[in-house]
Amino acid sequence: MMSQANKKKVLILTADAGFGHRSAANALAAALQRQYGEQVQVEIVNPLDDKKTPILLRESQSDYDLLVRKAPELYKLGYDASDTTLTSLLLESALTVMLFEVLRDLVRRQKPDVIVTTYPLYQAPLSAVFSIFRTFVPLITVVTDLVSVHRLWFHANVDMLLVPTPEVRELAIEAGVAAEKIHITGIPVHPQIAEEKRSPLELRTQLGWQPDLFTILAVGSRRVSGLMDALQVINHFGAPLQLVVVCGKDRDTFRELHEVIWHVPVHLYEYTSEMPSFMRASDLIVCKAGGLIVTESLACGLPMILVDVLPGQETGNMEYVVNNGAGERVESPMEMLEALSHLWINQQALLKKRAAQARRLGKPRAAYEAAEWIWQAAQSGTRRLETPRRKSLLDLLTSNQIFPKEDEPLTED
Repeated sequence: MMSQANKKKVLILTADAGFGHRSAANALAAALQRQYGEQVQVEIVNPLDDKKTPILLRESQSDYDLLVRKAPELYKLGYDASDTTLTSLLLESALTVMLFEVLRDLVRRQKPDVIVTTYPLYQAPLSAVFSIFRTFVPLITVVTDLVSVHRLWFHANVDMLLVPTPEVRELAIEAGVAAEKIHITGIPVHPQIAEEKRSPLELRTQLGWQPDLFTILAVGSRRVSGLMDALQVINHFGAPLQLVVVCGKDRDTFRELHEVIWHVPVHLYEYTSEMPSFMRASDLIVCKAGGLIVTESLACGLPMILVDVLPGQETGNMEYVVNNGAGERVESPMEMLEALSHLWINQQALLKKRAAQARRLGKPRAAYEAAEWIWQAAQSGTRRLETPRRKSLLDLLTSNQIFPKEDEPLTED
């Protein structure tokens, strides 16, 4: 058995604003463990949960969920207003002040060989930590949106930027990230998606669904606008099919669905940890245009009907799916009925075309590809630098009383 001292330590930083950032972190951790076993030690940490993190940032995770559900246009306004060069620089300065101490202590405590972040707020503060302490720790950012990506994701001082699409690569270059630092890997999805070899018929049988019926998977909750209308259309569509609904831990939606008089076989789940198997067992998915669900669907070659799009980054996700022929966007029950009908007729010719396009776009091995880049970066590990400290950064941190003591190194020499 390999000793702890000889293992490469990978620190993955994430957040819980939505599901995508955490899911990408979990996928990377699983791929690293599968690929490198006892040679690697992986820790996933959410710095926003630290008690030293200002309450404004700590509560931003729950505020995100409330804002996108109750006031999506207000969310879009804030998203667009902050997505400029000047405002991003101001935000990075503020984040450096607010998160410097938390990230400094985290790096000092964890002593990682490489840091990976699946959330954009940590890059500037980490760059400040490394600069102040004249320390090099490889820093890799993994972008978790497909096309519409906020400028905060692109920090010139990262050592590697793993992006999902060529479109995001171009955005990163325009924002000042060196082209040689950027690699197109796709958004990491759980390795189980790539490893699943059972046929849809086998999966449906094992899941207790009817194996020979066309299967529609619907995923969402009350925060997914248009979901209930779409389910009513499916319920009355009149074709031989079965419906599987996953409610994302939304008990109210789960209870409401149990009160519906269903005219098709239905399987209701408040939550499942078997989403890769559910997707592989299905013929079509009805969902919102979130980065995680869209990426997983593409990785499974699963055509989509998108019933809800959050203004901002999800607009790009939707356009990527629709413009590349992997799904439809519907905004009313009538459009839902039309989309289903078009997919169904002519022996489901359009559905098969959509599935082929989804498979073409999907990257089921993205987590493994990212894990290889992370492993390579970990080989260089942490080291001390002799470069001088940046005066402007010193002034910023000194004025906020978080300037470090000279005799307090970040890492051991």
